[in-house]
Amino acid sequence: MIAPPRLLGAAALIGLLGACSILPEAESPDFYLLPATLQPVRSNAAVNWSLRVSAPTASLALDSNRIAVVPQGNQLSSYQGARWSNRAPGLLRDRLLDAFTASGSIPALSSDETSLQADFDLTGELRAFQSEYQNGKPVIHIRYDARLVRTLGQRIIASRSFEVSQPVDGKQVPEVVSAFGKAADQLSAQVVEWTLQQGQLQKLNSTTAN
Repeated sequence: MIAPPRLLGAAALIGLLGACSILPEAESPDFYLLPATLQPVRSNAAVNWSLRVSAPTASLALDSNRIAVVPQGNQLSSYQGARWSNRAPGLLRDRLLDAFTASGSIPALSSDETSLQADFDLTGELRAFQSEYQNGKPVIHIRYDARLVRTLGQRIIASRSFEVSQPVDGKQVPEVVSAFGKAADQLSAQVVEWTLQQGQLQKLNSTTAN
């Protein structure tokens, strides 16, 4: 008895699937938090204005949870089998929030995730958040173009570009991640100091004008 063509096709498909048992395994990456240096809470005088910290915008390549690396020239790649716990802009926003909290200067602090009303919004663009090979050795490069915006009227009151570099003690991913943390700490400290200065100056000017 000759089997119908449809049954023959099904049997052939089952046999083919059985023969092709070697399939590429799904990647199971390691996820990394952005490490931070424990900062003591400072006893700075509290300001009388509120601040919202927003995640910066970034290019498609950086707006990702991949750990970016520039192995040579203008080639942008990522470390295989490794991921950040969040997208890079979110990592920087959270690090800035931690730094402002540690400073103890802005009690009325929020983020763009809650969308609470605030006097000022710290926003900007993340231009670099990657490991770059220089003379055969990796160096962390972070560049953040910050803007301090008065939310009433959406007016930019100050802007500044922050850029830090941090050598990596080795070439393994955990060592790269550790250097990312140190670089982010340096940049955050600079951003906090600048934001406090600009916010206080703006408030002082507003009081004088009135």
